Amino acid sequence: MDRSKKEALVAELRQTFDENELVVVTHQSGLTVAQASDLRRKMRDAGARFKVTKNRLARIALKGSKFEHLSDVFTGPTAIAVSLDPVAAAKVAVEYANKNEKLIIVGGALGDKSLSVADVKALATLPSLDALRAKIIGLLQAPAGKLVGVTQAPAAQLARVFGAYAAKE
Repeated sequence: MDRSKKEALVAELRQTFDENELVVVTHQSGLTVAQASDLRRKMRDAGARFKVTKNRLARIALKGSKFEHLSDVFTGPTAIAVSLDPVAAAKVAVEYANKNEKLIIVGGALGDKSLSVADVKALATLPSLDALRAKIIGLLQAPAGKLVGVTQAPAAQLARVFGAYAAKE
């Protein structure tokens, strides 16, 4: 690979690190092309990305970024999963690693905080940002729905009483 391609790759990795909140570092030794494509598709569906990296170039791209503390983890056949959502990449990576022993989670980072393998697995158990938003909206709407039910109950009971009297006559 010539120097200009390496510089372009470093710039692309730097942009990837700057744009995302979560990085999950994995070892992917022995994944077939079909398995890697399947993993990439699952990542894309979840709003994340999966990319095989060259360790030396990744370390260069990490310098000066919020993930700089991850440079020690880049050894061996490394790939990264990144996402803007603080849960998406971890969830897909852990789920895939549980099904396929060829993908091994090495560590990660959420912003400037390093994550161990256990931390990444714990993060994967959390609901996604969209699921949390849906829960909050549901909690906010529940009191209004109950209020409507309470205010309509007396009128409904009165209508049933009148209906019973009308049926009698």
